[in-house]
Amino acid sequence: MARLAPIRLAGTIAATAMCVAAATEALAQDRSIVLNQQLQLGDVIAGETLNVEGATGEVGVNIASQGNTLSGAVQNDALDLSSEQTMLGNTRANTSLTLTGNTEGPVNAETQARGNYLAAGAYGADLTIDASQTVGPSEVTASTTITGSSARLIGGASIGANAIANTVSMGGTGSRVEGTVIQNSAAGVRTENFAGTQYIPATAEFLSQSIGNTVSANSSAASSQNLTVRQRQAGDQVTASTSANSGNAWDLAGRARATGNQILTYNQGGSAVVTTDQSNLSQIQTASRVTSYDFGAATANAAGTGNEVNIGNNDRYLEIDNSQVNSGGVEVISTFEGTNGYDVYVAAQAVGNSVTGYACSNCDGYMDVTNGQTNSGNVAATASTTVRGAGRSVTTGATAVGNSATFYVSRPGT
Repeated sequence: MARLAPIRLAGTIAATAMCVAAATEALAQDRSIVLNQQLQLGDVIAGETLNVEGATGEVGVNIASQGNTLSGAVQNDALDLSSEQTMLGNTRANTSLTLTGNTEGPVNAETQARGNYLAAGAYGADLTIDASQTVGPSEVTASTTITGSSARLIGGASIGANAIANTVSMGGTGSRVEGTVIQNSAAGVRTENFAGTQYIPATAEFLSQSIGNTVSANSSAASSQNLTVRQRQAGDQVTASTSANSGNAWDLAGRARATGNQILTYNQGGSAVVTTDQSNLSQIQTASRVTSYDFGAATANAAGTGNEVNIGNNDRYLEIDNSQVNSGGVEVISTFEGTNGYDVYVAAQAVGNSVTGYACSNCDGYMDVTNGQTNSGNVAATASTTVRGAGRSVTTGATAVGNSATFYVSRPGT
């Protein structure tokens, strides 16, 4: 009988091992798997030249140039996503608009250039991601131009130019999102948005935005996140320039924003645990210039940031481990010039490193934060306003900050 005990124990171990192997195989079969590898060596260029005279309806233009792109979603299942994207060529997108006579409808134009783009969604599902993106050394540029100075935009305008080297977008509903994202950009990233117009008796907004690396995760309805994100921006410059000009404008706005590295996450219904590691070496330069001889409301806004993190969780637990190093200079200039009008708003904001974290606004939230920020680059913000004739009000401000950290847990009424 003493000899039977080892035999029975061995049989138990063997049976257990077989059960574990079978369960592991079944689990693997229950999960979808995506293995992606993309390499783009040449340039990717998109452009549009549009000449319109006396249009009675809307004028719409949408131009996009992308090196590598991957998108998909999982529903009521589980997905393991492994992706490697490399863009070594230049990515360029440009739009040129010549508008003569009266353009009665609104003018809507969007010009976008991206090096690498990945989008993944989970709905009632689990998403595990292991993604890497690399761009450069190369150029990622987007530009939009309204030529001449005689355009009469009766229906107003919304004109945008966006250039982003690396983009990862995740999220969903009732989901669990976890994994690692690594982004490296050695690209110069630049946008330009110029408008010369005669008359705009409506709302008109001109926007330029440049970003080296950006990661966003937006989850709702009983979701959770556990992410590690590493970003490196090392191109010569990340620049955004907007110049919005009109002889007579009723509500004119020019906005420009440039960011080396950006992480934006929001979660609802579960825990959020995020580890961030950002380094920016690029010069960040932003300029917004708005001019109008006669004006109703005029806005010039420019913002520049070396590294930016914004993490929110609408539930009890939020954990952030943040590391940011910025050695690139940040220079922001915002300018308005006019003669006769009413209200002027001019603002310039420059930040080396910025992090914001917040937890549940309607329950007893808990936050665990480790934060390290180092800025060695110069940070400068300049706002300039000139009204040569008569105006009703001028609101202006310039803010320059080396390192900014804001963490809070708020409750109703507080």
